[in-house]
Amino acid sequence: MNKDKRYQIFSRLREANPNPTTELNWSNNFELLAAVLLSAQATDVGVNKATDKLFPVANTPQAIIDLGLEGLKSYIKTIGLFNTKATNLMKTCHILVDKHGGEVPATRKALEALPGVGRKTANVVLNTAFGQPTIAVDTHIFRVSNRTGIAKGKDVDEVEQKLLRHVPAEFKKDIHHWLILHGRYTCVARKPRCLSCIIEDLCEFKEKTE
Repeated sequence: MNKDKRYQIFSRLREANPNPTTELNWSNNFELLAAVLLSAQATDVGVNKATDKLFPVANTPQAIIDLGLEGLKSYIKTIGLFNTKATNLMKTCHILVDKHGGEVPATRKALEALPGVGRKTANVVLNTAFGQPTIAVDTHIFRVSNRTGIAKGKDVDEVEQKLLRHVPAEFKKDIHHWLILHGRYTCVARKPRCLSCIIEDLCEFKEKTE
C-alpha cells in the first residue's frame, strides 16, 4: 500500500470519529491501568460490568490493597483468568504505592516492570492516559492492518513497527483507537462488513464481502 492511500484511509477514519477513545470505563489513570490489565483475553463489556462495581468502592492502589486479595476477586470473578489477574493487580498496587507514590508512572520502563503489564498494556496507558503516540496492537489491529494492507506483519511486534513507520505524525495518537473500533464493528473477523465500510475502495483485501 502506498503512502497516499494510507493517508486517505487515516483521514476518513479521523473525519468519521475525530476524538476516538477506549471503550473501557475509567475516570483516573489508575482505573485505566487496572481496566486494561483486566481486559486481557476478555471483552471491554465484560470488564466494564466488573469495574463499574469495583471502582466506586476501590479506585486507587491503596484502596485495592485495603480491599484484600479475596475482596478484589469477589468483584472481578466474572472476568476470565480472574485469579491470576487479581494477584497481578494486587502486586501492581503495592509497587505503585511503594515506588511511585500511588501514581501511575508515565514511562514504558516503569509500566512494563509492573506485574501483568506487557508492551500492549503499557502502550494503551501511555497513549490513552498520557497522550503519547504509541500504538498497541491487539487482535483487531493485527487483523485490520494485515487485511487492508495498511501494515502487514507476521506478528504483533512487526505490525506495530510498520504502523509506527507508516502512520504520519498527525494520526499517530489516535490510530490505535480507530483501528480497534474499525475491527470491532466493521472489519470483523469472520465476515467483514465491506459494503458499510468507509475505506472499502481504498482497502486492498481481495475477498470483499457483501
